[in-house]
Amino acid sequence: MMIGPTGGDTAVAGELATIAEASASAAYGLVGRPVLCVGTDLVEVDEMRAVLARQPRFAARVFTPGERAYCDIPADGAERYAVRFAAKEAVLKALGVGLTGSVLTEAEVVRAPSGSPSLRLTGRAAALAEEAGVGSWLITLTHTRTLAHAFVAGLPAG
Repeated sequence: MMIGPTGGDTAVAGELATIAEASASAAYGLVGRPVLCVGTDLVEVDEMRAVLARQPRFAARVFTPGERAYCDIPADGAERYAVRFAAKEAVLKALGVGLTGSVLTEAEVVRAPSGSPSLRLTGRAAALAEEAGVGSWLITLTHTRTLAHAFVAGLPAG
């Protein structure tokens, strides 16, 4: 059975293949490690672009100053914003609460000088992670011009 685009839409099929490869790579990184919770989310970049244009205060309400500074480097930061939004939602899904479980700025995607992403949780998000026994997170982000995907795994403390 084929799941996904049909009718020869090779561009969409290629983007979905990229997302699938990133997901498989993230899952492979978990082999042999104890995992307490996982979360994933997929965001359409055009939807994020439209929200950012329609609601000028959206970025300030949802993203930290550090995230906004990184996302605003290119003229069109929609891909960067979309993948960070996906990460925030993935974390909250992993913690079993969804988007209403915490202020979205309490789950921040931090970028190392090497480019590797990590998560910094504060406030209620950090308290939820502690209650769940999560001491650290693995995160992978990927995006194309049209789709942004995040996968997170909560690992035990200690």
